Amino acid sequence: MSGSGTGVEAGAQAARSRALAVLRLRSRALAGAVLPAAGAVILLVGGPTGHLPGTGWDLARWVLTPVAVLVLLAAAGVALVVARARPAMSPTVEITEEVAPDLYRMVRDLADRLDVPAPSAIALTPDCDSWLEDRTHPAHGPPPVEEHGDIAGAGRHPHPSTAAPVLVIGSPFLWWMRVGELRAVLAPVVAGTGPSAHPDIAAARRFVRGLDAAVAVASASRRGPVFRGVLAGVGWVARALLRGCRGHAAEMERGVAAAAAERAQAVDYGLRIVAQEQVGLAYAGWDRLLTRVALPAWRMGRWPSRLNAGVVAALTELSRRDRLAEGFTSRLGERPACDLLEEPGAVDEAASLLAARLFHGGPAEPGPDWSPVHWADYPEEVVDRKWRTDAARLHRVLDALRVRPAADGGTSGPDGPTLSRVLDHLTAPAPTAAPPAPTDPTRPTAPPPRTDPAPAPETDSAPAGEPTPEDEPTPEDEDLAGTTARSAALAARLSAELAREEAAAAPRPAPSATASSGSAASPGAHDPVPLWDDRALPLFPLQPPRTARELLADHITAMVCCAAVDTAGAVPGLDWLDGPALLVGGERVADLSPQVLALIEDGDPTALRLWLARQGIRPEKPVRLV
Repeated sequence: MSGSGTGVEAGAQAARSRALAVLRLRSRALAGAVLPAAGAVILLVGGPTGHLPGTGWDLARWVLTPVAVLVLLAAAGVALVVARARPAMSPTVEITEEVAPDLYRMVRDLADRLDVPAPSAIALTPDCDSWLEDRTHPAHGPPPVEEHGDIAGAGRHPHPSTAAPVLVIGSPFLWWMRVGELRAVLAPVVAGTGPSAHPDIAAARRFVRGLDAAVAVASASRRGPVFRGVLAGVGWVARALLRGCRGHAAEMERGVAAAAAERAQAVDYGLRIVAQEQVGLAYAGWDRLLTRVALPAWRMGRWPSRLNAGVVAALTELSRRDRLAEGFTSRLGERPACDLLEEPGAVDEAASLLAARLFHGGPAEPGPDWSPVHWADYPEEVVDRKWRTDAARLHRVLDALRVRPAADGGTSGPDGPTLSRVLDHLTAPAPTAAPPAPTDPTRPTAPPPRTDPAPAPETDSAPAGEPTPEDEPTPEDEDLAGTTARSAALAARLSAELAREEAAAAPRPAPSATASSGSAASPGAHDPVPLWDDRALPLFPLQPPRTARELLADHITAMVCCAAVDTAGAVPGLDWLDGPALLVGGERVADLSPQVLALIEDGDPTALRLWLARQGIRPEKPVRLV
């Protein structure tokens, strides 16, 4: 314990010394701004008193006084921007004590055991991380000391005027971890409130955050040229000060982290090792759930309303599949951390909506084009709809290319949406130029029939023989070098069609300024200050844009799945780790992708047709589209 105490003191002392270095830089900047004014005062007082007579001193007074006034005005402007600029704050779902009394009680007990101030409030973030965040800047309103005075720990600590920071907890931790594991993971985080209560460290942090916010304001201004010029000067000064204190600020935070880690060594040390394994597992499952399961729903205007419950299902499935994770299933009988919440479902829904906003840029509130979906309805409302939407887009592009119906025919007319139409188009031999037939000059000639492929209607106005923009090679289509010509042309058209749809759907209702309040999770809470700029959404894109080859493979796969559902009795399903799945006879189909890639790459439908025959899928039958 004595060694741990020595380590805590060493880390805290290092953090305080670096904080003083940051504050000294602030004092030097202030002294530099006041120095010309001090010189001007001396000159102005020295003239009437007779101590500084003569023409030279008069000239110095006339020159230095305006300069001092300008410097003071500039310094006041910089100080005003730094003081009033709103520092960046994490988008979170606020959790009041009424919503989670057991969670607050656990955090208070942990702070008491660590002998540090308890966090002033608790918030959730839709990510696998936890940290402390200071929200006492004047631009964010007064600190919540009065509302949570009983947990601020003011009576036990020497600096009661400094409000404790907010504890931000990753929401997947609450659902996947057990209560003891969450306590162990939060111990070093909560321990950081001790150094944060020191006034020098708090002041240094406020100064650095103010400079960072001032730089952001100067960079984001879109007002008139004069205002932008003034803010450009403010930004230059703020960047210079940031460069001067960056090293000291980084070392200060390292000292704070070291002191917190040393202080937390005595709390649940053995359990913390096991809990850290769960942190890595939760991160892997959360990433798979967002990219494989949530993203397809977000792209069609639906957002899963129970993402955190879904991560439990995903990790449980991972534990079932992975032999290395078999031991994790035994811990599921222990009390989950989400039991510390009074209404886990409401909190999960608020965190799920915030995740959709952060990672996809959706609206702040549900609406006709942005509605929640429950996991029980996901296969029918997301998976099946996604397949049929992609299949409909594929046939629209084929219609634009004037592709004829399949040779074996369909029962829905000349434009029947059949899988055979797609297969025949991608495997038909490329048209060859035939020599012109002799014509009778006495008879009028009819225009030659159009051969497949033909330009889309919107490009018919281009001069004959000139390539259209869609036909020109682009960097995004370089991955199509090994595909057949028909596959490459179809992939390029699909990319253009999807880009037009996304551009048309881009304008969305203006997000609400209180999006991050988590009103469903914090009834009776005061109206919060907006925590981030909605125009910057999404803040964290999940995946890069799909390539043309990937788009074509997705659309053909969707068409195959539609045919399987409509002609072979298959059903859409949900795989917690891989997303949308096709179920045939109750079993997930896992061998479809190689057959589709063989069709795209080689133009050979043999493997895919054999696979369709084995599954009992009728490619010549029309399918239902959206």
